[in-house]
Amino acid sequence: MRRTAPLAALIAVIHASACAAEPAATITGSEPGWIPLLEADFTDVNGAEDTWSFDDAAKVISCSGNPVGVIRSAKEYGNFELTVGWMHEKESGNSGIFVWTSKAALDALTKPGLPGEGIEVQILDPGFKASYEKSSGKPSNWFTCHGDVFPVGKAKMTPYPPLSPDGVRSFPTAENTKPHGEWNHYYIRAINGEIRLWVNGVELSGGKDCQPSKGFLCLESEGSPIKFRNLRIRELP
Repeated sequence: MRRTAPLAALIAVIHASACAAEPAATITGSEPGWIPLLEADFTDVNGAEDTWSFDDAAKVISCSGNPVGVIRSAKEYGNFELTVGWMHEKESGNSGIFVWTSKAALDALTKPGLPGEGIEVQILDPGFKASYEKSSGKPSNWFTCHGDVFPVGKAKMTPYPPLSPDGVRSFPTAENTKPHGEWNHYYIRAINGEIRLWVNGVELSGGKDCQPSKGFLCLESEGSPIKFRNLRIRELP
């Protein structure tokens, strides 16, 4: 049945109002309208045969961390909410979630590496800072380990403060990430080019004016074992 423009607009307003009324800190992904993302909902891009493994019954996705690369969602998303638990299995672990990654950027990944376009929601173990400074001999003031959000490559975003020294990253307003061996919870809300991140129930970072504002979701393999669980998505008008 074709909806008339006024009816479609009314439905969109009602849906948006319902989402706004739901306290973000309490969202777990078990509420009505959420869909789990399982093995059939992902496509490998540039990993090895044993990089990713799925336990659909337990709703757990395991990543060995090698080689560096991503898996992508089977479909593209525009406006959505996403919840996911994650746990680094080793100290100083590095990973992330790419939002609104273009097909062209993924098609270009013919060898190990990460997409050259998209909005990254960083997933770092709190021990990564000390490890970075020790191995590189450089200061680590340009990133945090508690939920940075930033554009990658050709993507654009106006980050919400506080900002990284170069003004590109949205730094979190608090340090709320648990260390390796413990589960963390991310709630991501991406609507009309704006992205906001809640870490363990607290809104901490984000940005607006994102370009692109539609694309694939990607999970990162970046050198260290990590587990994701209860990955769920709810599309919005």
